[in-house]
Amino acid sequence: MLERLRSTHGDEAAAAKKACLAALARRSLRGARAVERLHEALCFLRAYPDDPELLALVTAMLARFERRPDLRRHRRALADTGIAGTAIRFPFFAGTARWLAARWGDRLTVDWRAFANREALERVFPLVSLWAETPGLDELDLGTRGWVKRLKGANETDAAFLVRRLATLGRGAFENEWAYEGLELPLVLAPGPGGPSRTHAAAEISAVSFQTVPLDASRPDVRRTVARPPLRVVTAPPAEGRRLLDLAREAMVMRQRDLDVFQWGDPHDVRLAHFPDGLTFVVIGAVPERRLLLESVYGFLTLKNGVPIGYVLVSALFGSSEIAYNVFETFRGGESGRIYGKVLATTRHLFGSDTFTIFPYQLGGYGNPEALASGAWWFYQKLGFVPRAPRVVALMNEELSRMKARPGYRSSVATLKALASENLYFHLGKERDDALGLLELPNVGLAVTDAVAKRFGSDRERAEAVLIAEARGLLGRGSLSSWSSGERLAFRRWAPLVTILPGLERWTAAEKRRLAAVIRAKGGRRESDFVRLFDAHRKLRQALASLAKSAPA
Repeated sequence: MLERLRSTHGDEAAAAKKACLAALARRSLRGARAVERLHEALCFLRAYPDDPELLALVTAMLARFERRPDLRRHRRALADTGIAGTAIRFPFFAGTARWLAARWGDRLTVDWRAFANREALERVFPLVSLWAETPGLDELDLGTRGWVKRLKGANETDAAFLVRRLATLGRGAFENEWAYEGLELPLVLAPGPGGPSRTHAAAEISAVSFQTVPLDASRPDVRRTVARPPLRVVTAPPAEGRRLLDLAREAMVMRQRDLDVFQWGDPHDVRLAHFPDGLTFVVIGAVPERRLLLESVYGFLTLKNGVPIGYVLVSALFGSSEIAYNVFETFRGGESGRIYGKVLATTRHLFGSDTFTIFPYQLGGYGNPEALASGAWWFYQKLGFVPRAPRVVALMNEELSRMKARPGYRSSVATLKALASENLYFHLGKERDDALGLLELPNVGLAVTDAVAKRFGSDRERAEAVLIAEARGLLGRGSLSSWSSGERLAFRRWAPLVTILPGLERWTAAEKRRLAAVIRAKGGRRESDFVRLFDAHRKLRQALASLAKSAPA
């Protein structure tokens, strides 16, 4: 009854929900699935409460959920659900593993039965130990698990020891991650006070927006919605940025996922885009050393009344944005279309994009059965997104004709796979070809590789030093001493590209100064500034588009 009522609103519906909750608060449920269903209903009602009394009842039930006898009885069956009081298992990326070890290292262990790379780990032991320990490591066979037990401290877990010691491998963070992630170490985070869970996940908010009318399940008018920016966009102070960044990371951990931009988020580049009705996007940028060379990537954590209900990944450049949109399963089937319209409005407001594209994986391509089953391709097509590839356009028209002739017709899985093999696009203005998804940006990297290989071969260290000096000369930059470390890093990374930009020698001094400002912004405090400066530099856009469109050697 509670599940049937959750999307209905009004005084009668609210009263019926409260009666259901009062009964369920006292009742011990028989199976794990029933416990999970109750939990999901509570999470939904916390995000979409009818009134203060219902919200208080839901909040109280969630606060003591892990103490329910039925939850404790079925905690093994409920592992990996993210419910408080249950364990989480996943081979997390290096950054997330270190974050978990720093906060809950006493609860983090290795799932040895699921670990397949023991021999590879054993070969690493001498590299993370002292030389004086090598006689034993060389000669004694204690087994992988036995050696970890011997090497670690008495007050640390096997996982915490390995995560911390493996962090010392390599010359820097990127080499360390390559080594750590190659081991695919399966971790188990045991439940405990303050640990990540979907049960208690919520940001502090100043006011609750109560749901007094049915959820808006209609499809938005994209053009009209995009023209309505957020009510306000607020920069989070660094301390609040860290709390929100932790909330975003926890939202991934408790769902056995990892997202790079949350893993390497910058607490100094966190903004809150507020809309009416309690909808907020926490906009998170990456620290300078984790930014891509070209596109800017931001992650949005979607909050409804402070409750995480989904996330968005946005790549922006060339006046365009590629968007990956995800609503957590608990909150699907409600107002997904309306929220997606707000995603586009926020993206346009932050980056000035007039073209939006969706990568095939989001549509069901590249092995995403969940998107195929949900009919994601037609969801976006009905919003106005269209394919550009001729064969997909032809197939879409054939399917539309069948739907018109046979009401109730549905595309087969094979057809959906074919439709989802190429990007979809939405152009606010005139259709154009210099946008993400249409420009072959990998060709830019190949052009740099060809030039560096031709001049320097295997001596990439010399190549970097020479090309930095050449780029500074081309742009008239005598010194970078006034630049921050992130800005200097961006210049070092961009220097090889600067030296091969077509026609750079014919640019004016002002255009070269503006290019230097674009590069500096790539390593600056807020990467969205880079997007704005890049898109405003007509000569730079043309030069990079030319490299992207050129056939690789």
